[in-house]
Amino acid sequence: MTISNMDRLEKILDGLGPGMESMPISVRELISWFGAERRGYMVAYKIRKALEALGVTTKPDFDSVPLDSKIILYAPTQEEITQQDTLENADNPVSETGSVPEASECESSPQKELISGAVSEPAFRVSRLEAANVNLITVKPDSSLNEAITLMLRHDYSQLPVMTNERDVKGVISWESITPKLILANSQSTFVRDYMKPHREINSVDSIFSALPRIVEYSYVLVRAPDQRISGIITTTDLSTQFKQLSEPFLLLSEIENHIRKIIDGKFTKEELISIVNPSDSERAIDSVADLTFGEYIRLFEDPSLWLKTNLKVDKKTFTKELDKVRIIRNDVMHFDPDGISEDDHELLHHFVRFIHTIQSLSINQTIK
Repeated sequence: MTISNMDRLEKILDGLGPGMESMPISVRELISWFGAERRGYMVAYKIRKALEALGVTTKPDFDSVPLDSKIILYAPTQEEITQQDTLENADNPVSETGSVPEASECESSPQKELISGAVSEPAFRVSRLEAANVNLITVKPDSSLNEAITLMLRHDYSQLPVMTNERDVKGVISWESITPKLILANSQSTFVRDYMKPHREINSVDSIFSALPRIVEYSYVLVRAPDQRISGIITTTDLSTQFKQLSEPFLLLSEIENHIRKIIDGKFTKEELISIVNPSDSERAIDSVADLTFGEYIRLFEDPSLWLKTNLKVDKKTFTKELDKVRIIRNDVMHFDPDGISEDDHELLHHFVRFIHTIQSLSINQTIK
C-alpha cells in the first residue's frame, strides 16, 4: 500500500471518533486508492489489513455489495471492540484438560505468527448483484391499476412490488396477474390490490446458488436486506446478464487457446516443444500441444526459428505482445473474481478472437491457392 493511500484514508478519518461514520464513498472509489479496478482476493486482503490498522470497518462490508454501492467508514466503540474480542476468544480452542493455558505457559513458548490471506467471504452472496441494491419502483395496494400499468410500461418491467413502506410487502402485480382477471374474469376493479399475487423473496446474505432455483421458478424474487428493507428485485434477465459477465471470458479464452493449439498443431517435434517448457517444470510430460501452458505458447512464438515454422504472415512482435495481454487477463479470470473483468479487458478478448479468426481464414485461403 502506498503512502498516498494511507494519507487518503487518514484524511477521511480525521476527527472520526468512536461510533462515528464518514461521508459515503463508493466501493469503486475505495479500491481505486489501492490501484485496483476490481476486488480480487489480494486487493480485498490489502484493503482489509489497512482498515484494520486504522481501527475502522466499512458499513456495509465493502466486499459484499456491488462496486458502485455506497459504503461508509465506521470507527467502532470500545464496547463493540470488546464484544468482537469476546466472540473471537469464544472460538479459540482450549487445552486438552478443557482449561485456558496459564500466562506463564504462553510466555515460555511464544506463538509463531500464522499466515492469513484467504478471502473473507467465500460464497457469492445475493448482495453482490447490482439488482439486489436498487431504488425500487413500487405501488401501494390502493394505487390505481392504470398507475401500475403505466409504470410497468415506462420502465419495461414485468412486475412491480406492492408495498406500504420499504419493509412491508403486500404482494406483487404483474402482467401475468392482470391479464386473466381483465380478460377471463372481466374484472371491473381499478385498484392494484385486486390484481396482486403473493410475492416471493430471498435474503441478501443467501448464496446466489442456493437462490437460483427460486429465481428460475418464479422469474423474479424480492431481496430482503439484513435491516429488513426490501433492497432490490432480481429477475431471470438479471441472472442472465450476471452469468454472461462471469462466464463469457472463460469461453473467449477457451476459444483463443484452441485456436493457438490449431496454429501450432503438427508443426513441431516433441524435442522442439520440450525446449520451450518452463525450466522449473522440466519434468512435465509433453505428448501434445495441449500439454503446453499459455506462457509456453508465447515463448514458442517469441523464438525466431520456431515462429517461421508456424507460417504466420503477421508481425511476430505485435502478435506476441497482444497474446501476452491475453495471458494477463487469463490469470485474472482464473482467480474467479466475482466482479468479473473490466470492460476494456472484455473488449480486448473479443478483438483478439476476431483477429485470430482473420489470421486463420487467410492462412486457409493461402493453402488452397
